[in-house]
Amino acid sequence: MSIELITLLCMLVAFALAVFLLKLPAGVSLMISAVTGALVAGEGFPVRHLVEGSFGFLDPIMIIATAMIFMKTVEATGALHTISYHMIKSLYRHPTIMMILITYFVMFPGMLTGLSSACILTTGALVVRPLMAMGMPGIAVGSLITMAAVFGEIAPPICIPVMIIGGGVDMPYVGFELPLFLASFPLATITAIIIRFRYLKEFDINEVLAKMEKPVSQKHGIKLFIPIFVVVVLLLLDRIIPQYMPHLGVPLIFLIGTLAAFGTGEKIDFYKQSSLAVKNAMPVMAILVGVGMFIQIMTLTGVRGYLAITALQMPEELKYVAGMIMPFFGSAYAAASVVGVPLVFVFISKNEIIVTSGLALLAALGDTMPPPSLLCAYAGQMVGEKNHFKILRHSLFYIILSMITAFVIIYFADGIGSALTRY
Repeated sequence: MSIELITLLCMLVAFALAVFLLKLPAGVSLMISAVTGALVAGEGFPVRHLVEGSFGFLDPIMIIATAMIFMKTVEATGALHTISYHMIKSLYRHPTIMMILITYFVMFPGMLTGLSSACILTTGALVVRPLMAMGMPGIAVGSLITMAAVFGEIAPPICIPVMIIGGGVDMPYVGFELPLFLASFPLATITAIIIRFRYLKEFDINEVLAKMEKPVSQKHGIKLFIPIFVVVVLLLLDRIIPQYMPHLGVPLIFLIGTLAAFGTGEKIDFYKQSSLAVKNAMPVMAILVGVGMFIQIMTLTGVRGYLAITALQMPEELKYVAGMIMPFFGSAYAAASVVGVPLVFVFISKNEIIVTSGLALLAALGDTMPPPSLLCAYAGQMVGEKNHFKILRHSLFYIILSMITAFVIIYFADGIGSALTRY
């Protein structure tokens, strides 16, 4: 048995013991795993590599922090609950379209932050009461916002699992918009339609609106939506016509959007909102620090090269079996770093951008899986369901459908890539 394999096994065992036995956060567990790998490989305690690795995902960390501050600021202005109020009031006569747009609305924070939890804690929280007032069972509502959070996490323009996998295989975050759209929005639409026809019956719109927070659009007018407009336009211009404008960078765009929010709506307590935003994002930012250390030590000890060579020699029938384990890591970011990176090498003969998008979908499903079942737990708190595993059980059909979709995307990666390049 090679020293690289021994090192890898020790790193994985250390991670598993820290998460499942010691109940440590995933970020801390990844840091412990990295240190274990260095010690087993005879590298001692390589402070320089650990520090260097901790900065490996500085850009995604800055994106998460600034995007969460932006979302909390926009929420405080009243823009988000105003959008949800008018969306339901305008579309209640067309329930199918309404449910689809509600699902996209819940996905929106994840699209900007790359955080699935942001979807449930912001826009998800805004739609729970009106949906339940329409007569939908709490478990169904919890399942909807859980799956919308998964799809929001991988939807463009920001997808942290893809950034993690790309960082591990030196792949730039370029050209993922259409593949990630294909991996997220069709599934979100199908999920919304199924839940609508299964659970949404006739309801009294006045009773629903009475349970929602009143909009502030009459008080503040169209300027309420200026910060969202600014961020969306800057993100689009940065991608569509980069040659005609300076590259601001996503974190700076979110900061500009945050500054644009002042004076557009309700009074903002910036210190309170920014502190809450960073607090909510801190567990995920810690995971990215741990992932950076983990990948750096894998490179230092030769484990990364060993995985690449082994993956290329893996029998064809085992490739897709290896992909099935990704969701069961219980964390999208841990799955992306530990399993996603070598799986890109496994499918090296296929279009790597399409393959990575499919792997990101598999990784994102990890946020629904036990033991933490983080998204189901958050959704359970929102809908008043103490046993969040009921929400997980109710979501299994959509999870399995998503897994099948991910494998189809990976299997037909070359054909999908060729089709998308025509547009």
